[in-house]
This record gives sequence, structure tokens and C-alpha cells, in this order.
Amino acid sequence: MEKEVISCELHDFVEVACMYGYHLKLTLKNDEVIEGKAVDILSVDQQELLVVDDNGEKKRIDLMALVKMQVLTPNAKFSEVVF
Repeated sequence: MEKEVISCELHDFVEVACMYGYHLKLTLKNDEVIEGKAVDILSVDQQELLVVDDNGEKKRIDLMALVKMQVLTPNAKFSEVVF
């Protein structure tokens, strides 16, 4: 069985967000909204996870759970990505 992954183009936006430490507002498939600073991307047990720092608490979000990523950082390279 092949694992589910997001497209390379979408993955690039997540990498840029981490590289610049953008402050993000993430909307998940379960309608949860998470805000925090993009820190890293991890690969754990066949899952790719975005690590965000939410006021000192590190949260791991499965990239497959993302619906929308909004950049709250002023003058960012992009403002919104829909998955």
C-alpha cells in the first residue's frame, strides 16, 4: 500500500514557511484551527509532520490533515495555500 503524500509543490510551501519561521494559521480537515510559528518538518512512521511552536508548545500536524495554511507574517513570500 502506498502512503499518502501532498504534492511536491505544496510541500515546497511548507518548507519555505519553516525556513523563514513564518507565523501560520492552519485549518485542518477536522475544522480545528492552529496558530503558531513554523519550525520543522519531521518524517515519523510513514507520516510527514509539520512542527509549529504555539506559545512554547510544540505541536505536530500531519501534512495530510491540512486544508489551508495562511501566513500571518507580514511581507511573506506567499499568503495562503489551499491543500
